[in-house]
Amino acid sequence: MFKPVEKFQKEEKPQVVIFFSPPDTLSGLFTLTNYALERVDGVYAPFGSGCSTILAYPLKEAAKEQPQAILGMFDVSARPMVEKNILTLAMPYTVFLKLLENVSGSFLETESWKKVYERMQKP
Repeated sequence: MFKPVEKFQKEEKPQVVIFFSPPDTLSGLFTLTNYALERVDGVYAPFGSGCSTILAYPLKEAAKEQPQAILGMFDVSARPMVEKNILTLAMPYTVFLKLLENVSGSFLETESWKKVYERMQKP
């Protein structure tokens, strides 16, 4: 079952976390994922349907010793279901927790990110 994070009960833990993101947000998530996983290939974009990139691939990654996040929503048949400037980044919950652990001290505290963030706030 899919549901927004605010709908989870305190004791519930998702298997997969999915971000539907525009480019600026996605660049931050991409960078933070690789930073948190301490690798240059922490995110990959496999060929597949929209559903496979937000669920099937991340679930397979969850079983791996060194899971990766999945960049997706490139499937032409799925593109009409999302806004034009949206792609997805989906990851096992364990990877998401690593992202949270690595926010402090990351690029998110730099002037460069501040400029990107300010641009994201403009309509």
